[in-house]
Amino acid sequence: MNIQSFSMIYAAYFNPTAYGDLSGVHRWIWILSHLLADQKFMAIFSMLFGAGIILMAGRAEASGRSAKALHFRRMLLLIAFGAMHAYLLWHGDVLVIYGMSGLVVYLFRRRSPRTLLILGIVLLAIGSGISLSTGLTLPAWPETSRQQFVETWQPTPESIETELATYRGGWWGQMDHRVAKSLEFHTFVFLFWGFWRSGGLMLIGMALYKLGFFQLHRPLRFSFWAITLALLAGLPLVGYGIHRQFASGWDVTYTFFLGNQFNYWGSLFVSFGWLGLVYWLGAATSWGSLTRPLAAVGKTAFSNYILQTLICTTIFYGQGLGLFGRIDRLGQIQIVLGVWVIQLLGSTLWLRRFRFGPLEWLWRSLTYGKVQPFRR
Repeated sequence: MNIQSFSMIYAAYFNPTAYGDLSGVHRWIWILSHLLADQKFMAIFSMLFGAGIILMAGRAEASGRSAKALHFRRMLLLIAFGAMHAYLLWHGDVLVIYGMSGLVVYLFRRRSPRTLLILGIVLLAIGSGISLSTGLTLPAWPETSRQQFVETWQPTPESIETELATYRGGWWGQMDHRVAKSLEFHTFVFLFWGFWRSGGLMLIGMALYKLGFFQLHRPLRFSFWAITLALLAGLPLVGYGIHRQFASGWDVTYTFFLGNQFNYWGSLFVSFGWLGLVYWLGAATSWGSLTRPLAAVGKTAFSNYILQTLICTTIFYGQGLGLFGRIDRLGQIQIVLGVWVIQLLGSTLWLRRFRFGPLEWLWRSLTYGKVQPFRR
């Protein structure tokens, strides 16, 4: 879904009718990407991030180090990396939100799986409740505030042209827009959505790790039930939400506050389906060669995340090819497939010679305060 943020105006990520062709194949591309991808892989990564907090704390304690000191240093470094990424390259950065959420959820790492699950669901429910209650108060907003919000959802032709010109221009000319959107994301969005969503999923991931959910070798019945959950609960819920959004004519009051709830909750179930599919492919000997490149990308996720930004900003922004707003949704999917090939092959080849991705190595070295082994 990040490809939309790289290639189109800001509003198009939330409101696909705001910019670009949404008919024929382009409509189906949006529907399928929303159904299968939007918020699903973020949910997986958030849960794995939470699991990683438990794993790394355990390793630190086993080696006699201060788990708390290492964790907080690690999160502060992630926030610093994320801030550079957001304010210098791309306003869609999530590293800052993950770092800030990680500082909080660590405090609950010794809780029982049951408590962690309950806390995670409560945090998700708070985020959901904030969205719903905000929508109910929209009619009471001051007229100027309400109009600004509506124009963010459905920008005027003049503001669209301004944003297109900004990102088709040079890097420095993009700075004001990039900084403003990044600051909004790291403050307002974090407080009203980001923490509750990412923090809740991290707590759920911590609980699932303690329950053995992320073990490499799972019985096939686990994959069956995870995929069944996605097919019977997740996809119908998200699909119904899509239907209602189109039926409402993408009305901002309905879609932004109520309509997105179907994906907010349904994405969690769909994410379990993706995990079940990966476990099933990993268990099937004949499909093992497919999961190894995925594992390589996972081990170099930080580096690949930044590489994705460098590739896409070079393609779409004015400091590169300047194709911002010029590539339709079909073309965007083709670019996504090309980036995937680069990352799958590149990560596999890289890890044959090196222990970590370059940014993983830097992050690890700064966390431990000494240069870590790099080459194999």
